[in-house]
Amino acid sequence: MNDEERLVEKLRKIEALYARSATPGEREAAFSARDRILQKLVELERTDAPVEYRFSMPDGWSRTLFVALLKRYGLTPYRHRGQRRTTVMVRAAPTFVDQVLWPEFQELNRTLFDHLQAVTRRVVDAAIHRGADNVEERAGTSADSAG
Repeated sequence: MNDEERLVEKLRKIEALYARSATPGEREAAFSARDRILQKLVELERTDAPVEYRFSMPDGWSRTLFVALLKRYGLTPYRHRGQRRTTVMVRAAPTFVDQVLWPEFQELNRTLFDHLQAVTRRVVDAAIHRGADNVEERAGTSADSAG
């Protein structure tokens, strides 16, 4: 199994975790996690009216992941005219956002970020210079910085 396959498997396991599976066997059945989460969303929307949320993503990778997650659960991401490209709006049940969507996104994003950071480090080490992320620390003031 290569790095990418391991990452995909790890992301599926995270999704299964947020689907709150009942048995260990179900936890391994990551493909059915989406259906359980969709069912939970439908149930929550009956008792918890959707409200508009504004999410500001720190980078394009996070935005891409978040939009994919929203679409996976049948939610429609959008932006208002004049908003930054890193802003994502969505109408969703607050309980779903607080208990499933945002925690799942944060864990998926952290996992993806760690993977992308490791890949970047390996590529830079191989192609440019090994240990490039190690920066010497010196005494000084913030006035010494450029920019």
